Amino acid sequence: MADDGLKCVFKGQTFEAEIVRSRLEDSGIPAMIQNNSLSAVFSSYTYTAGDVTVMVNASDETAARALLADRSDTRPNVMRTFTKVQDLGDMDLALSEAFEIKKERFKFSELGKNRTLLMVFFNSSLRTRLSTQKAAMNLGMNVIVLDVNQGAWKLETERGVVMDGDKSEHLLEAIPVMGCYCDVIGVRSFAHLTDKAEDYEERILNQFIKYSGKPVFSMEAATGHPLQSFADWITIEEHKTVKRPKVVMSWAPHPKSLPQAVPNSFAQWMTYVGYDVVITHPEGYELEPEFTKGARIEYDQMKAFEGADFVYAKNWSAASAEHYGQILSIDRSWTVGERQMSVTDNAYFMHCLPVRRNMIVTDDVIEGPRSLVIPEAANREISATVVLKRILEGLSD
Repeated sequence: MADDGLKCVFKGQTFEAEIVRSRLEDSGIPAMIQNNSLSAVFSSYTYTAGDVTVMVNASDETAARALLADRSDTRPNVMRTFTKVQDLGDMDLALSEAFEIKKERFKFSELGKNRTLLMVFFNSSLRTRLSTQKAAMNLGMNVIVLDVNQGAWKLETERGVVMDGDKSEHLLEAIPVMGCYCDVIGVRSFAHLTDKAEDYEERILNQFIKYSGKPVFSMEAATGHPLQSFADWITIEEHKTVKRPKVVMSWAPHPKSLPQAVPNSFAQWMTYVGYDVVITHPEGYELEPEFTKGARIEYDQMKAFEGADFVYAKNWSAASAEHYGQILSIDRSWTVGERQMSVTDNAYFMHCLPVRRNMIVTDDVIEGPRSLVIPEAANREISATVVLKRILEGLSD
């Protein structure tokens, strides 16, 4: 920027200032961000508490103010749904906002005042339940938790069914009723792993989106777990030492058949943000290309681990139509241990939890100094707070 004197054209929060700066520079007006101590902030990866200012050259002040007057909404993208990485909008701004919230979790506690979150669980949860409820509390929301399989009527999900069995209520009546009692709905509904077409249609989640009349976000669905992957991304950004780390997602054995939701999302998110992503698994465990596009597939686990900066272990069942939901291997040589980690570049170990010790990963690795499983879980609160905040901002329109 020219040294002809700087003028302030915006004052606000860091992530808002990043939007303003981007708008100005997209229009050919050089801009910079300063924090309250007047030290420059040149990237959305620099985080400050309190207000920051956007500065332009004195000669550009009039043009900048005119531009901002025409485009005065400086808030980040608001949401009606959150089911995939693209719903997050500008990723740099989302990351900046996540770190700002992590510094001051209750900064936006008035945003959710007199608003109610309904969390609907068709399946069990520990981290998702606690972290999402804590995120809502951070924002001042009331929270209702419904465990569909514990105390509620059994729900029919298919249209055209003669309801002469043990299911007393249809989801198509239950969903709009739920919408009457809340402002936002989170849904957790796993794949059944019996009918691939049904699972990959995300029938239950999409029925909530269509019939509830409320913003809906996924707390893990049949094919994805975006809140987990957002937290994973935050964790990697906190610990990476190179701009484009090598991130390896490795299949590992498990005694039960598990959905593809977490590995689908992890692959999709890590390729989307531009990491060097390698996916390693035995033959037959290929994930759908819509999730793995941009990643390299390597069937030799040891070769895949070479030079890795982060290792993400996860089991999943077969995703092919021929073997959908099946366990094709329980090869314990794929359990992540010191043998595999020794060929990495002193990689961090990650897992979404819960984890089957000495099936997925050995005790030594998960308890070791490079294990990030607890910080990763802690960041679930942050990812959920960002998502709920953006949904609430949309409700305030």
